[in-house]
Amino acid sequence: MAVGYRPVVDILCIDVGGTNLKMLRSGETKRRKVKSGRKLTATDMVQTVMETCADWSWEAVSIGYPSPVVGGRPLLNPSNLGGGWVGFDFEEAFGCPVRIMNDAAMQALGSYHGGRMLFLGLGTGLGSAMIEDGTLTPLELGHMPFRDHCFEYYTGKSGLKRMGFDAWKSCVFEVVDRFVNAIDPDYVVIGGGNVKKLDELPDRCERGVNANAFLGGFRLWDAMP
Repeated sequence: MAVGYRPVVDILCIDVGGTNLKMLRSGETKRRKVKSGRKLTATDMVQTVMETCADWSWEAVSIGYPSPVVGGRPLLNPSNLGGGWVGFDFEEAFGCPVRIMNDAAMQALGSYHGGRMLFLGLGTGLGSAMIEDGTLTPLELGHMPFRDHCFEYYTGKSGLKRMGFDAWKSCVFEVVDRFVNAIDPDYVVIGGGNVKKLDELPDRCERGVNANAFLGGFRLWDAMP
């Protein structure tokens, strides 16, 4: 442990979704939520968070970002939000240290309890991540080819609306089975907002909860030097 090490205590965790923007500060029990949508830019997000959480204080920020993140920075603008995310200086905007990771990876980090875990997030799209013996690897399984499109075209929010619940559920089970056969994890955590629609889960699966995204965001700072 480095000399002068002090764990970060007051952390604001932001879960940026295609439908909602959710926030929770460490030590609080009730999250705050506002609509996001296709016009939400990085600047809009910061302004909304600062206004919505004006009565909270924090010394660090974690952001779950709905697109690939490389080296702690957004690689692409999200397909379901506004622009201005790539190259945006989040630390300057928030005035404190900021750590960013893919939103599915953040929920995976909060859901992990050992071994070899595959995380799949049923939300606006299909988030995915893998953790093996504590090492997290963000994935982009949802964008891989499947049938006439890609996996998240069928398992995401638009697929549910387009196909109806029964066909969507059947497709989800098929997709999970394919990933389990290919990756052979010890267990699969299915999270995201739409997991609550499933009254049963495929074999080797357990139900994740969106609150685990906040736990993952807090865990990002556990080993801060």
